[in-house]
Amino acid sequence: MIDSHTHLDDVAYEKDREEIITALKAEGIDLVVNNSSDLESSKNSVELANKYSNIYACIGVHPHEAKTYSDDVEREIIELSKNEKVVAIGEIGLDYYYDNSPRDVQREVFERQIELADKLGKNIVIHSRDASQETFDILERAHEKYEFTALIHCYSQSVEMMHEYIKMGDYIALGGAVTFKNSKVPKEVAKEVPLDRLLLETDCPYMTPVPHRGKRNEPSYVKLVADYIANLRGITVDELVKKTDENTLRFFGI
Repeated sequence: MIDSHTHLDDVAYEKDREEIITALKAEGIDLVVNNSSDLESSKNSVELANKYSNIYACIGVHPHEAKTYSDDVEREIIELSKNEKVVAIGEIGLDYYYDNSPRDVQREVFERQIELADKLGKNIVIHSRDASQETFDILERAHEKYEFTALIHCYSQSVEMMHEYIKMGDYIALGGAVTFKNSKVPKEVAKEVPLDRLLLETDCPYMTPVPHRGKRNEPSYVKLVADYIANLRGITVDELVKKTDENTLRFFGI
């Protein structure tokens, strides 16, 4: 199996990071894609990818940290992107729930990084919270100007919007939230998203699936997400994993 979205550079793994990573194969996890939130975490993600053959890196600046983006940061992101283990720009997007960066700054940095991804020939991993329509509108306009494919990480928008993303050629990633008791919309999306456009993720150490909710998330818990979605769709776990792994490799060009 593949976990398409981790944050193994997070301080939550400070004490046992190597143990967690070296145990991945035994846990049935073939590879993970580590995502970044700012320049420092981008460097850390690349360092992890260089150290471990089963880790790939996404680099970029999260909307929370958009206020830290600059020409100098962009130049360093460009340098990091030259590493063969860097497979996408992400996670980037909009977060109007916390507003850790001003909204106009978030929009500007989001659009700059989409343009950057086009120049670098990379796909993009999207974070969107409480900004569904604006995220979609920005991506719709960008698709008319640039060559890229987007992966909507931790998808939480409507089924109708999911279909619109699919029409644009984008992908949907689902994680632990689909197992939550009251997560009605993610469950509907999990049942309806075309199987050739679905990726599985944990977003570890966050968004821990049931029955471990409230504890630190780990890449091995992506199996719980797979089990849950396979059951929702009435297919075998093997069938689901085969397709989602193929999708992950295709999207990231691995």
